[in-house]
Amino acid sequence: MNSKFEVAFKPYTFRSGIEIKNRIVMAPMTNTASHENGEVSDEEVAYYHERAGGVGIVITACTYVTRNGKGFPGEFGADSDSLIPSLKRVATTIQEKGSKAILQIFHGGRMCPPELLPDLQPIAPSAVAAEREDAVKPREMTAEEITDMVKAFGEATRRAIEAGYDGVEIHGANTYLIQQFFSPHSNRRTDQWGGTLEKRMVFPLAVVEAVKKAVKEHAKKPFIIGYRLSPEERENPGITMDDTLHLVDRLADQQLDYLHISVGSFWNGSIRDANDQTSRGVMVHDRVGDRIPVMGVGMLRTPDEVMKALETGIPLIALGRELIMEPHWVQKVEAGEEEKIRTTLSKEDQKELVISDQMWEYYTSIPGWFPIV
Repeated sequence: MNSKFEVAFKPYTFRSGIEIKNRIVMAPMTNTASHENGEVSDEEVAYYHERAGGVGIVITACTYVTRNGKGFPGEFGADSDSLIPSLKRVATTIQEKGSKAILQIFHGGRMCPPELLPDLQPIAPSAVAAEREDAVKPREMTAEEITDMVKAFGEATRRAIEAGYDGVEIHGANTYLIQQFFSPHSNRRTDQWGGTLEKRMVFPLAVVEAVKKAVKEHAKKPFIIGYRLSPEERENPGITMDDTLHLVDRLADQQLDYLHISVGSFWNGSIRDANDQTSRGVMVHDRVGDRIPVMGVGMLRTPDEVMKALETGIPLIALGRELIMEPHWVQKVEAGEEEKIRTTLSKEDQKELVISDQMWEYYTSIPGWFPIV
């Protein structure tokens, strides 16, 4: 291995006590490959098996914590004890390759396609549609539903523990339910769950507390808890960076293992102010990095780009598309063969990359996601 990449391959120990072998993480990516009942498919398990081993951690695609939170076709579930064997298949296949397995837990809220839901009706903090073409107006959640939803995140965590995962990542990003409670656009409530900035933080923090409680009651060994967030929204009113800095201050006090900053590109500045070009991930790290580790992500394709990101002091880097195109990205860097890293996606390579036809169709349908040859 080229010595200039050594930092990326140093072990890292989380607050919980779990040590990972290097600083590179497989980012959570939807792959639409599960069965209709929420069980993982053989193709999905093979896909994770091919990509585990090099990275220190694999974070799974999001799993819904209640059936009315399904956000994607082919999403796998964590809403029933009957799915624990399915969840275990993914955890085991990742761990057998030598990586830690983290289950991302999620509810889509108003972003759920109605046709995927049992009653065809998305729910959200308030009856406000997203500012997107063809967005459906959600039904406002009752206070009882909110309390039950918090419990559902705790129950999904229990199932992750029983399935043998090394941790969970709370998906508080990408416009989904937890972010919807934090957003002044989607949360217009005037009760205990919304209104002021402090009240908009109540639901995210309640979910964190439910997850921590489940770990305390059910985990018999150290267990990682991460939290993913999107730092800003384009909408007005919408989440501002100032809002997020208040939130991460609170999250940093919760004894979590990491914060995962979801942005399109690691170096992206503000999506609200074109004059502000400071990396959002770096801003969060500068604010709370001495209290909680930050995980960076976004368009870091080459080893040199990963190293430049690590030089900011952010200790963990997640790779997404890079590991779809090159499952052995980490191994090739370790072997000093970075020039052999695949940087394009080709139909001829599909079988070698262990990408099912269903996944291939999904990945290649996203405009600009991959350089396809």
